[in-house]
Amino acid sequence: MSDLRWEQLADILVNYSTGAKAGDKVQITMMEIDTFPLARAVYAAAVKAGALPHIEFQSAYLERDLMRFGNPEQIDWLPEMKAYGMEWADVYIGLRGARNPHEFFDIPAENIAARKRAMGVVSAMRNELTRWVLVRVPNESFAQQAETSLDDMMSFFFSATLRDWGAERTRLVELQEVFQSAEHVRIVGAETDISFSTKGRLYVVADGKLNMPDGEIFTAPVDNSVEGQIYFEFPGVFVGQKVEGIRLTFEKGKVVAASAESNFDLLEQLLDMDDEAPYIGEFGVGLNYGIDRFSYDILYDEKIGGTIHLALGRAYKECNGVNQSALHWDIVKDLRTQGEIYLDGEKIFENGDYLV
Repeated sequence: MSDLRWEQLADILVNYSTGAKAGDKVQITMMEIDTFPLARAVYAAAVKAGALPHIEFQSAYLERDLMRFGNPEQIDWLPEMKAYGMEWADVYIGLRGARNPHEFFDIPAENIAARKRAMGVVSAMRNELTRWVLVRVPNESFAQQAETSLDDMMSFFFSATLRDWGAERTRLVELQEVFQSAEHVRIVGAETDISFSTKGRLYVVADGKLNMPDGEIFTAPVDNSVEGQIYFEFPGVFVGQKVEGIRLTFEKGKVVAASAESNFDLLEQLLDMDDEAPYIGEFGVGLNYGIDRFSYDILYDEKIGGTIHLALGRAYKECNGVNQSALHWDIVKDLRTQGEIYLDGEKIFENGDYLV
């Protein structure tokens, strides 16, 4: 652990994000070998806190092998050990290393959707049963994906994560209160005019407790209230596959028309994953203006200051959401050059800037 920044980040994840304490059982997922420096630092920080840490290893290569060679029963399989891990743990810290974003390019869309459905059950257990945080740890392939150098990406990563999250929370809460005071949201932008109700739903501040890097507020729209159409300038990215030029039309909350400029078959598969997949489970507002580039990774991209994102499928219970789809797929819309947000008919955002 020669780079002290790993230890600084581990301290945030263990002692701030999840509040691990003596006796807590801490499940640490080390996804890809590149995450080992942070995994070791998190393990040490958990031990110092008096917790009981356990590390498991996962990799996109293993997922590829299962989806490539497995039969339908194997691909649909919900690994009992993963499910038990969520039942066992008080705290879950997921260190998500990057891999070749095209690793699943030749995997049939129906296999990807089936595997996502099974793992969605584990994600739902994580949300319900643990105090959790997810971290996307960059490496060389991530830097290539983001079209930058590795040195620049690592500086970007630590700049976005090693922050005074208490101070960040103060700023985020101010905007949360503005959104929470309204019951109707309308978003206008390029090929976009969409509206929905948030009556009875709660906006949650994402201040480094759930994701790292962080910086957003989010809620769950009333399920049958979404009306209108939306175009996403940024591609939807699903297990490394890009779906570009997504256009969705909603009536009474449900997607009634969908198109994409690429990978439309995958979009169709995801919308058909289950009965609740074609409904919006999350509306989020990106508020980290230190994240100013699209890197094809949702843990970063949904936080870009001046954007919003919608998630098809599962809603978060802490928002009073009820959608329990196995799918939760965030897609980001850029409002920085052409976009407006209205709350109860009042414009509160225009072209990247908040007016309140």
